[in-house]
Amino acid sequence: MIDLKLGTIESKFADIIWENEPVTSGELVKLAAEKLDWKKSTTFTVLKRLQEKGIFQNIDSTVTSLIRKEEYYELLSERFVEESFHGSLPAFLAAFSSRKKLSEQEVAELRALIDRMGEE
Repeated sequence: MIDLKLGTIESKFADIIWENEPVTSGELVKLAAEKLDWKKSTTFTVLKRLQEKGIFQNIDSTVTSLIRKEEYYELLSERFVEESFHGSLPAFLAAFSSRKKLSEQEVAELRALIDRMGEE
């Protein structure tokens, strides 16, 4: 099972991997040093944690994802709605839109999405 809980730093590191995969572990060390100011040991420590969470793998010094970035955020969103709103998407949308006024374009996009879902 995938552990979806990522801290801020883990998320930034995960984004680096998703943006560059497949990436060699050597190249990943360079990217982490450049973008996060990390040492090699930090890179491998965080990579190991992300592997243990079931998100990435490192086979023959090549790092790839076990789950696409989009799929990760889909699962994270589903879990949030399930845990926070008892799985009710309408309750989530009501809570979200009560503080943030939706633009006409956003409303149109939501209507189109609902229409597509109703056709399936």
